[in-house]
Amino acid sequence: MRTTRSRPLIPLIPPKPSLRPAERLCRATGALLVLSGCLHLLVFAVDGGPWDGPVSWRKPVTFGLSFGLTLIAITWVTSYVRVEARWRTALLVVFAADCVVEVGGITLQAWRRVPSHLNMETGFDTAVSMTLAVGGGVLVVVLTLFAVASFRRRPTGPLGMPLAVRSGFAILLVALASGAAMIARGVVLTRTGHQEAAYHSTAPLKPLHGVSLHAVLVLPALAWLLSRTDWSETVRQRVVQGAVGCYATAVVVAGVHAALTW
Repeated sequence: MRTTRSRPLIPLIPPKPSLRPAERLCRATGALLVLSGCLHLLVFAVDGGPWDGPVSWRKPVTFGLSFGLTLIAITWVTSYVRVEARWRTALLVVFAADCVVEVGGITLQAWRRVPSHLNMETGFDTAVSMTLAVGGGVLVVVLTLFAVASFRRRPTGPLGMPLAVRSGFAILLVALASGAAMIARGVVLTRTGHQEAAYHSTAPLKPLHGVSLHAVLVLPALAWLLSRTDWSETVRQRVVQGAVGCYATAVVVAGVHAALTW
């Protein structure tokens, strides 16, 4: 008698829920900020001028790219954080609006050919500078709330994602702290009449700030990519752990360099 081999049952995978309107808005806004950074790179290529210094096309380029990527990353990564939907939506909208304000103010001042941060030369420049400083404070509050939420309850996601999300947010807090330190020192120097020194005082902390800013994108992205492979759970977990260790080492090195040169 001929027997038929039964096929293994394939578990039904529920369809991925569609993006919420706020998530679509944040991703689109992030993409526009990235586009703005790319366009200003073309402006720099045509117009020239210095790449470094308080007045250069570097600032709208790097801030547009950085804020855009961070907004897209936070929108995606927080989908793994166990936080109430309405609060996540509210925080994301505030974060997106703040990103636009930050990049907009920096871009405006670049086109005016004046420094964007720590510039108290005129009433308008002071208003822009203070707006950027307050916006930086809003960023710190929003991202810290997301970071706290990621540690209060274990994030969801594939193997390695909880560690990647928590580590990414922990390293992001280093970026926020270094950014706040740059602003604080620059304001003190400005208020005491050392305007030129204020513009250059942020240089030692920039590598630390830049390296630690994007861990929240790099580490979860790695965990997600590993989940698409057929590697064993042990290997995937070790790769994520190794990546976290390497990233943390890079942050420590940048921190030591900042401490020695600041």
